[in-house]
Amino acid sequence: QVQLVESGGGLVQAGGSLRLSCAASGFIFEYYVIAWFRQAPGQEREGFSCITHSDGTTSYADSVKGRFTISRDSVKNTVYLQMHNLKPEDTAVYYCAARYTIGTMLSCPDIRPEEDEYSYWGQGTQVTVSS
Repeated sequence: QVQLVESGGGLVQAGGSLRLSCAASGFIFEYYVIAWFRQAPGQEREGFSCITHSDGTTSYADSVKGRFTISRDSVKNTVYLQMHNLKPEDTAVYYCAARYTIGTMLSCPDIRPEEDEYSYWGQGTQVTVSS
């Protein structure tokens, strides 16, 4: 059974940092692209970062580029999102998602950062940034 579990969310002041984790089980991590999405109240869920687990290729939306870093630990089957210089507009529920890519040539930047591109989802973790 494929399972993704996010953790690490919390309340932080503007300018602060947090590290989110996405622990995966039930599948071979290197066959997947893992993405981070977030959803603010009243907003659509937006994808903003992803990583191709097999080769580490990454992609970032402009809104987080230079502040967020996605990485993976193949031994722990975990993807991390290190967030620095957090802003109040980063407040949202953060989700990780997985897409199976074995047998394709798809890499992280090839996949649209849209919900329907990903099959497996975690339950989300709340990040709140106070001003």
